Amino acid sequence: MNREARLAEVFITLADTLTDDFDATDLLHYLADACVELLGIDAAGIMLSDLRGGLKLAASSSERIHNLELFELQINEGPCLDCFHSGEPVLNQTISEAKDRWPRFVVVAAEAGVKSTHALPLRLRGHVIGAMNLCSDDTTLMTEPDIALGQALADMATISLLQDRSIAEKSVLADQLQAALNNRVLIEQAKGMLAARADITPDEAFDLIRAHARANNNRLLNDAQMVIDGTLELKPSGVASRPGGANL
Repeated sequence: MNREARLAEVFITLADTLTDDFDATDLLHYLADACVELLGIDAAGIMLSDLRGGLKLAASSSERIHNLELFELQINEGPCLDCFHSGEPVLNQTISEAKDRWPRFVVVAAEAGVKSTHALPLRLRGHVIGAMNLCSDDTTLMTEPDIALGQALADMATISLLQDRSIAEKSVLADQLQAALNNRVLIEQAKGMLAARADITPDEAFDLIRAHARANNNRLLNDAQMVIDGTLELKPSGVASRPGGANL
């Protein structure tokens, strides 16, 4: 599949969530993976505003960006926070040049192998509901076309999260976003349990859960819950089974 066809597929997938029963958790993980694939970056993390207006981690493409984003929230310092509060992109910030701006964040980012970072807002008509952090393992700057594409992906995801409802429906929006944040906790629990059972890394565990969900047209959250309940066993070989039952 060429790049143009892949771009069309991604936007169709994001737009296809404009239904009453779309899964925000699946959407955000799909967005993070699509950014890594299409924007020439190495990792992506997405934060959403919670009921109190603060940011919480909602999705990430890998365990290292997951940990980095949690640290950013803990110290209240970093690109996603700046982007969310300003509503404007934070672009092409190399770690070596951002020491004065984010002195604590850059230390941990460097330890994680990140050399440059970018953040794009999740916003619609000036209403910011979150931010997306894009990390690179080198200092190559994002090009203007890639920045525009990244913002277009973020905008499409924002529209999908809002489900074409009026921004005035704050209680509905708050419930949707809070559910997405709560779902992340469940997925992290499933990752940890599967990693311990199968003696694999959390990243490998998440890949197994996600691959099984997509292959069987399941919601990521549902498969994560089955892993926690012990009703779905996933193995690194890719073979899945139900305890006491046949392979799936």
